[in-house]
Amino acid sequence: MEKLKRIVILLLVITGLYIIYNQASSFDWFSKSGNKNAQATMTNDIDRIEVDVSSVSTTIIPEDRKDVKAVYNGKEKLTVRDHGDTIEVSIKRKGFGWFDWSPFSEKKKMKIYIPEDYHRNMSISLGSGNVFFSGTSKNNPAKLNELTLDIGSGNMNLKNMIVNDFKQKVASGNVEIHSLKTETGSFDVGSGSLDVTEYTGAIQAEVSSGEVNFQVDQLTDSIDMEVSSGDVGLDLPNNADFSLDGDVSSGEIKCDFPLTSKNMKKKSIEGVHGSGKYKIDLDVSSGDIYIH
Repeated sequence: MEKLKRIVILLLVITGLYIIYNQASSFDWFSKSGNKNAQATMTNDIDRIEVDVSSVSTTIIPEDRKDVKAVYNGKEKLTVRDHGDTIEVSIKRKGFGWFDWSPFSEKKKMKIYIPEDYHRNMSISLGSGNVFFSGTSKNNPAKLNELTLDIGSGNMNLKNMIVNDFKQKVASGNVEIHSLKTETGSFDVGSGSLDVTEYTGAIQAEVSSGEVNFQVDQLTDSIDMEVSSGDVGLDLPNNADFSLDGDVSSGEIKCDFPLTSKNMKKKSIEGVHGSGKYKIDLDVSSGDIYIH
């Protein structure tokens, strides 16, 4: 019994010392500024920017600059480095990383500043937390060749972007996208919600469990959606030219558009609107499809 008491007391002492150390770090008694910052110079050899963050609220800001700079207010290690043709921005836990006393301290935030004339490739890996990335306006959007998003559990908000190749994978979380123009758009949602407005481009979407809503400004390519469990809302322009093929195993299909060559059954619908130029395939195992 005495030995057990000693162990408990020792653990309490270690925990107490760790809390004191973390609080000292958070009050920043040992430095002039509570924020960490790091940067890497953008060169013509850089083909990709990689962002790897977790449990952090991150804002990506394009501006007139020649480097990539990150500013972070947390205690974890911030790294911005040039690695071959890639600039990597990451947050890594150090020391007793399995302790997380963040509820007792200020919310962890990071701002990443990138050159507004950088138009190559970018990938964002979000373990958990929030990411906000926006161009200046719809008339002055952020432009990228490729944007890849991998979200473990978190929220993402994207606005005012033109991306040639857009790829998104969400294990569990919520994504809001406003004003995105792309040639190819790939969306993979494990569990969560995807809400897209003012979208232009092809759509390839797979949803395991969740809710997906697309408001399409201009139909310029095909749409292919496969939903295991969830609901799909597809808001198309009135002058959209498409051939529709929709199937539901358990649920309902509703289409507000007048269709020619219409073949409607209890669990499926086929038909053409306008010239029928672009193909729309919708397949839902359990859920509802609403096209309007």
